[in-house]
Amino acid sequence: MGDRVPRVLVVAGSDSGGGAGIQADLKAISALGVYCTTAITAVTAQNTLGVSAIQDVDPEVVRAQIRAVLDDIGADAVKTGMLHTPEIIEAVSEELEQVKSPIVVDPVMVAKSGASLLESRAVKTLKERIIPISMVVTPNASEAEKLSGIERIRSIEDAKRAAERISDLGAEAVVVKGGHLSTPGKAIDILYFNGEFRLFEGERFEVETTHGTGCSFASAIAAELAKGRGIPEAVEAAKRLVACAVRFGFRIGRGHGPVNPMAILYNESERYNVIAELRKAVQMLEAHPVVSRLSPEVQMNLVMALPYAVDHRDVAGIPGRIVKLNDKVKASAPPEFGASRHVANTVLTAMRYDPEIRSGMNIKYSEEILKACEALLYKVSGYDRRLEPSEVKEKEGGTTRWGAEEAIKKLGEVPDLIYHSGDWGKEPVSTILGRSATDVVMKAVRIALILKGERPNHVL
Repeated sequence: MGDRVPRVLVVAGSDSGGGAGIQADLKAISALGVYCTTAITAVTAQNTLGVSAIQDVDPEVVRAQIRAVLDDIGADAVKTGMLHTPEIIEAVSEELEQVKSPIVVDPVMVAKSGASLLESRAVKTLKERIIPISMVVTPNASEAEKLSGIERIRSIEDAKRAAERISDLGAEAVVVKGGHLSTPGKAIDILYFNGEFRLFEGERFEVETTHGTGCSFASAIAAELAKGRGIPEAVEAAKRLVACAVRFGFRIGRGHGPVNPMAILYNESERYNVIAELRKAVQMLEAHPVVSRLSPEVQMNLVMALPYAVDHRDVAGIPGRIVKLNDKVKASAPPEFGASRHVANTVLTAMRYDPEIRSGMNIKYSEEILKACEALLYKVSGYDRRLEPSEVKEKEGGTTRWGAEEAIKKLGEVPDLIYHSGDWGKEPVSTILGRSATDVVMKAVRIALILKGERPNHVL
């Protein structure tokens, strides 16, 4: 492909709510750096509650859209979604059977709300005309039942049997998605390829932001195949994108909110800004020697998270921490991602309750610091490490997550400062929280100035 951008043609229906269909496909494919073209097969009137109307596009117009794209722009991969009628399926299959690029089929049958998106008379046509020309088919458990003839697919073994039967229809690879399988706490997708099974395990999120999951998954696979990835690698990348999209979905509407396929892109685009913000905040710290009054025995660290952070690798901090040097503080090294665990875990916990709180810095604990916070009208909450459950203590990083959650629940919101008064062999520590690294540093300087006996109102 050289320097040419990878291209994916999506043949699917339109969702007026923007959560699934062509709209989700465009977002997922674009988030992975691939150019997306479209051939719309149907216009639906839908929102988070359901589908209220479907207008099929004339099969000849669907055919014309596909031809227009392929004759000029071309496609390195094709993804099909909603193909409502046998006539549309026939037109699409006739246009795609000559395509040499990989075809990913999302056998869309039922919307999240339960509305039918594939006429019952069209199932046979889908099996006979579309699946035989596909490279990858991505049914959920319900769709796999209809395609395989297996009445109830509930377990991984059921999904494996279904994948083999669907593969017998002509698909090179089959991914039975695990969202509806009985695997508590886990979402396990089963790939059947080259006569072998491979399981892709991920966390099951108990959220309502799942509208568009299947569309985004199949589109992401197509995008990765367009880049030249192998099938297992494409499925793995799609799994990562969808996990992030579901976890950080949009809580809008009164039904199933849409996934957020762009979340993974927003995170990447913010990496430079987070590092730049931390550098600015470190300069502010180093320019205010008064902050050295706050340094604990374990030294300080200042962190800031990406907007859709999942773990400490998405949180930037200071390698080697911020050390007390004479009467000043000095960063040991430039900021980088993954440099903190304890402070990062506190921030990650806070973000679950308030996504705007993305930064934190640990300082020492004292009654004087709590009084300074009171004078500044900062919200404060603490927790008792002696009450920490033994199973939490045994888990790496569990204490800070548990403690932050206890403090937040006690206050009913994310405070400006979380503290604990120590435990056997553990130094008492506080953590300042804020929207940005400079916000946190400003709070720290004001606290330190009050400890020094000065008025902080004019500072910063």
